[in-house]
Amino acid sequence: MTCVLAIDIGGTKLAAALVDEAGSVLRSATRPTPRTDVMSALAALIAEVTEGGPRPQAVGIGCAGPLDLAAGTVSPVNMPSWRGFPLREEVRKLTGLPTVLAGDAQCFALGEHWLGAGRGSTSLLGIVVSTGIGGGLVMDGAPLLGPTGNAGHVGHMSIDPYGERCECGGRGCVERYSSGPNLARWALDNGWSPAAGRSEEKADARALARDAAAGDPVAVAAFERGARALAGMIASTAAAVEITTVVIGGGVSAAGKVLFDPLERMLDDVAGLAFVRAVRVHQSTLGVHAALAGAARLAWHHTPPAL
Repeated sequence: MTCVLAIDIGGTKLAAALVDEAGSVLRSATRPTPRTDVMSALAALIAEVTEGGPRPQAVGIGCAGPLDLAAGTVSPVNMPSWRGFPLREEVRKLTGLPTVLAGDAQCFALGEHWLGAGRGSTSLLGIVVSTGIGGGLVMDGAPLLGPTGNAGHVGHMSIDPYGERCECGGRGCVERYSSGPNLARWALDNGWSPAAGRSEEKADARALARDAAAGDPVAVAAFERGARALAGMIASTAAAVEITTVVIGGGVSAAGKVLFDPLERMLDDVAGLAFVRAVRVHQSTLGVHAALAGAARLAWHHTPPAL
């Protein structure tokens, strides 16, 4: 049976799977991401998935960024032990297989295009709305990675040049308005606290979403503010590269209607040109498995045809 090895690397979890050409998972495993010596944990995970199974033809890796595609190095913000780490070469040496690397959000987009909510789309933007905001583009079935591998970094598109200063150093970035921590930050600054009876609950985006669903006015306003920033970014991306489909995943997307209803209204308000207004927005159907599916697809894209 032919398969590839897919790897998804994040600040909290490492995941790996053997995936066939149809996208079926043959074997898989996960483990927490350690603070140090991540490569040893990854090597053990790869061994767990591959030993005794069919030999994969190639490896696809989705990793948190930023990354340098030309050098094959990664410097994930939430993994301080990896700075300029030569991940692609280390995995290639470990497995002896052709290895290809992309950002985790790019793999999310590719996975949703292959098996999820974006299946069949000619041009897709995938957005991961979580602690930060990541993104990836799939054009004509192939990921658009860019010269250094950081294309689709939509969380740091500026939707307000006079807006708030972002942690990245820019101003008015979408992430500053729409990420989970920033939704909660704005709500707290404007008088919100978790509803009565849950005073001990962490004041995060999950609690904010529950209160917004219950009609708390500040919680509702926070999601409307975040949705407007997302809408501006989506409309700008559509105007630049004519995407037809947007798929949104990540922890904040679990808010459901609390996020997607105002996003639909805001997008209708900010979009003007007909081809921009034609964009369709969907919630992820693959969830946490999207990036792993995308890493597998990435590997299949770079696997030489069988002789």
